[in-house]
Amino acid sequence: MQELEEKIAHLTRAVDDLSDTVARQETVIALLNRRLQLLLEREAERETALGDREVVGDSRPPHW
Repeated sequence: MQELEEKIAHLTRAVDDLSDTVARQETVIALLNRRLQLLLEREAERETALGDREVVGDSRPPHW
């Protein structure tokens, strides 16, 4: 009986640790998604501001 209680205690600890890890990852993913959204918005604004002008780095070099 004591062996089962020890296994349950270890499994409970493992589940709690995994839950904490997932919660931290959720926070990081949300932050990264927000940063990505801001970058995409900034790039869209930059492209709009440039209009028809060629965006540096978006075209192939002449030797291609």
